[in-house]
Amino acid sequence: MTPPASAPSIETDPDDASRLRLSGRWTLRFSGEIGACLREIPESVREIDASGVERIDSVGVLQLIRFARRRELDFDRFRFHDNHHALVEAIEDVADDRPPRKREYGFAAALYRLGFAVQGNWKEAVALVSFLGENLFKLVRLVKEPSRFRLTSTVHHMEQVGLDAVPLVMLLSFLVGAVIAFLGSTILADFGAQIFVVELVSIAFLREFAVLLTAIILAGRTASAFTAQIGAMVSREEVDAIRTLGLDPVDLLVLPRIIALLVMLPLLTFLAMVAGLAGGVSVGAFSLDIPPPAYLARMQDTFELRHMLVGLSKAPVFAMLIGLIGCLEGLRVEGTAQSVGERTTSSVVQSIALVIVLDAIAAIWFMHIGW
Repeated sequence: MTPPASAPSIETDPDDASRLRLSGRWTLRFSGEIGACLREIPESVREIDASGVERIDSVGVLQLIRFARRRELDFDRFRFHDNHHALVEAIEDVADDRPPRKREYGFAAALYRLGFAVQGNWKEAVALVSFLGENLFKLVRLVKEPSRFRLTSTVHHMEQVGLDAVPLVMLLSFLVGAVIAFLGSTILADFGAQIFVVELVSIAFLREFAVLLTAIILAGRTASAFTAQIGAMVSREEVDAIRTLGLDPVDLLVLPRIIALLVMLPLLTFLAMVAGLAGGVSVGAFSLDIPPPAYLARMQDTFELRHMLVGLSKAPVFAMLIGLIGCLEGLRVEGTAQSVGERTTSSVVQSIALVIVLDAIAAIWFMHIGW
């Protein structure tokens, strides 16, 4: 005759009141009793010994995992019989892979999602500031320890970031300059002041459009490349191998990219200024009956160096921002192809959004100080 199965039970450890001992069978058959037992456990319990359990299945393990999460206990401190370790580890690995809940609607749900998004954005901002501090420290360290500087890698990234982007940056800047000149002349023609399109194009491009267009192009082109490259290395555990060899991934992977951006973005911005002004000259010559010599003479008479300095002063800030976000998101890849795609998208969105926000803040600030 088969002996009756023993129900799950709990008893306090006589040597330690904060520890409980489990016994019986923690299986699907006794799921109701398991829930009742766990609800009766006092708040003072901090450790559970399940090595005396006769039999346990996935239901019992899941109940214990959820109990540990509700009480904020360390599940790694739960003790199980040696024969149960494989099952417990397997269930623990997939415990979070439950189907997602249906999206809830209403004010409370919207408020919850808003709070969660704000908390996530705050963590992103803190991580970015922390990463900025680490890179600034290591950039200063390069002065004391120049042997850490990776010249070959830096020159390689300067070619990828700068030289390869020159045609695209100049083409788009030329077209945008032409569009601004054409639209400006359409409005100014009503007042008989088409000649002022020269100042419109030159000031707009020298102060804002050249550096902003260049930064947005590099945010989409370079930040995504940095994230994908470093993320792929994280997925293949190459970054872990670098640390195992005693090397610093920031020195090896991040600083060469940031230095390349710091050097090339101001140069690309200058080329964008030239291309944008050339677009204005072309529209003046072909659509506004302003010959190139007259256009250039007017531009020379109205040119102010401060407008150019304002635009160039933003370039290193945008370069540092794009490089930091691209590299940080790459280092935060979790090892899957999906994670690489998500982080690449995040780096592009963050870079473009922050570039535009900082440019707007800088424009207002320069205006208020009379620059």
